[in-house]
Amino acid sequence: MSGAGKKIVDVAKKAASKGIDWDGMAKLLVSEEARKEFSTLRRAFDEVNSTLQTKFSQKPEPIDWEYYRKGIGPRVVDMYKEAYDSIQVPKFVDTVTPQYKPKFDALLVELKEAEQNSLKETERLDKEIAEVQELKKKISTMTADEYFQKHPELKKKFDDEIRNDYWGY
Repeated sequence: MSGAGKKIVDVAKKAASKGIDWDGMAKLLVSEEARKEFSTLRRAFDEVNSTLQTKFSQKPEPIDWEYYRKGIGPRVVDMYKEAYDSIQVPKFVDTVTPQYKPKFDALLVELKEAEQNSLKETERLDKEIAEVQELKKKISTMTADEYFQKHPELKKKFDDEIRNDYWGY
């Protein structure tokens, strides 16, 4: 098996061994069109994975040189056997992965930081939404003093404007 074929099989094995959560992803889909596309993707993945597992993981059957010597003749078969044995398949050397692995790892770190920031921001926004909803419920019966208790910075701003005789015009 060539180096590239082996690499493909290794990647497919890793993908299969990690166990893609197809059902979990399917639950996230909303539209019927998305479900059809997802089903097509899953079927294609399974077909490719099956082909990789069977086609590239098998070793070729050894050539029965004696059978051909009897049928064709030893001189021609020996010439082919010598040519076959002299074939040197170059070993695949991956020069791309070492270049991009550090970049990918850096992106993963950046992604984790962004995820943490996003979770913090989500938490902050959830609190703000809860406050606004509470304010919306109480707005019709709330006095200015009650509002200023929750927002002292606005009270200070209004007091400063009154003190400085600034009425906005």
